[in-house]
Amino acid sequence: MAKDKNAPRYDKKGARRVMRKRDYLADLGGQLALGLMANLVGQLNYFYTDKVGLAVGSVGIVLAISKVIDAFTDVIAGNFIDHSKGGDHKYFRWILPQIIPAALIMVLMFTVPIQAGQIPGVIYALITNLVLSAGLYTFIATPFAAVMTVRSRSLSERGSIGLFRAVANYGAGMLISILTIPVTNMLGGTQSAWIKYGVVLGVLVFVLFAICCHNGRKAKFACDYEEEETEGAAEEEEEPVPFKEAMTMLLKNKYWVIILLFNLTTSVTSGIAASGSIYYCKWIFGNDNLVGIIGAAGMLATVVGFILSKPIIAGLGIKRTISIVLLGAAILAGIRCFIPTNFTVCVVTGLLGSFVQIPMMSLYGVLTSMTIDYNEWKYDKKLVAMSGGAIGFGSKVGNGLGAAILSAFLAIGAYDATLEVASTSMIYSIYGFSNYLPVVINLVMFVIFLKFDLEEKLPKMREEIAARRAGKTIEK
Repeated sequence: MAKDKNAPRYDKKGARRVMRKRDYLADLGGQLALGLMANLVGQLNYFYTDKVGLAVGSVGIVLAISKVIDAFTDVIAGNFIDHSKGGDHKYFRWILPQIIPAALIMVLMFTVPIQAGQIPGVIYALITNLVLSAGLYTFIATPFAAVMTVRSRSLSERGSIGLFRAVANYGAGMLISILTIPVTNMLGGTQSAWIKYGVVLGVLVFVLFAICCHNGRKAKFACDYEEEETEGAAEEEEEPVPFKEAMTMLLKNKYWVIILLFNLTTSVTSGIAASGSIYYCKWIFGNDNLVGIIGAAGMLATVVGFILSKPIIAGLGIKRTISIVLLGAAILAGIRCFIPTNFTVCVVTGLLGSFVQIPMMSLYGVLTSMTIDYNEWKYDKKLVAMSGGAIGFGSKVGNGLGAAILSAFLAIGAYDATLEVASTSMIYSIYGFSNYLPVVINLVMFVIFLKFDLEEKLPKMREEIAARRAGKTIEK
């Protein structure tokens, strides 16, 4: 007897499955577009210092300011979106209007009018960064992050969405790492070459977001099936929570605070790595095109990590997976501290580092969803968009700090882009942010995450939430 494709599907814990293959692919495309935007911004440090000629200190200030402001807009956007109408389907309606302006600003970022002088150039760089990061990116990324929680009630499907998103995000980073320098150098290595590169990426981002939104607006969510099973009962809108009260709730949620700190520290590392590898290849190995080889190794590791992440997480659990990843990343960075000038060692540790990062990255969305479930258990309020937006606060501040720290290391090392060979101070400043600092940061993250015990407590909490919902339905 043929299997009925329309028959309800459930996971092992009895939650309704809602995701189809095209849903996963469309969602992956949306995350890939977000990743391309974020990682392209990560290349701006090198572009500003070595291609446009902005002062290192000014670049660090610009990137730090834009990220800190961006972080605050994440929280504000999350609260604003939570208070908007439309139920679980509202999130894609927030994304769609932003995609054309986002594609345009990706090009404008590279049109810095340096011929007008340092101050106009710095102001232009700050404005374009703020428009993209603090404005457009925020109102795309915040609702997109919320979709993962409301799309499906199944932890299995949420985990699969998280894994696809992790691969897309990391893959975007690898693509930017592999292509940016070789392609722009092939086009002449000038500011004009970077503008052309921005045009191509802008078009690609627009297409990916358009497909993602088109699919998302037509797809069925968990709430749609719940309405059918309750004979068309309308989805209940969560009562708006004032901003101050919502923030108080989140800050009293210790698990949310842990994830906030976790995202903050991991983002410092990623903020540094986004531009750091280019400086490393150019000044330590003598050829900035080598960053493409390192990126390709990372891409290979991403594919393998994608294949193995799900069984690794299933076997180890969330907390043990993350703990092992953090210790592994610290060890790999430690190896580079002792053998900093060997290109093979750099490639191998980079490959292994990319591999161990994938399981952890696939869990970011799952961890946030877990804290949202805890909000509902403790306060009877999910605060979906604001929880994700506030977590994004940590990520954005971390990226800003990463850019500022990288620039500070370069400034301390008396960085001079016009030199033919790096000075001793420049070399050790690059070692500092590329090798020494990641050891410290990963160990700090390991200690922070020791307090996260929600994984064991959550099943019982979900039972209590379900019973509470059932009681409300009976009362009505």
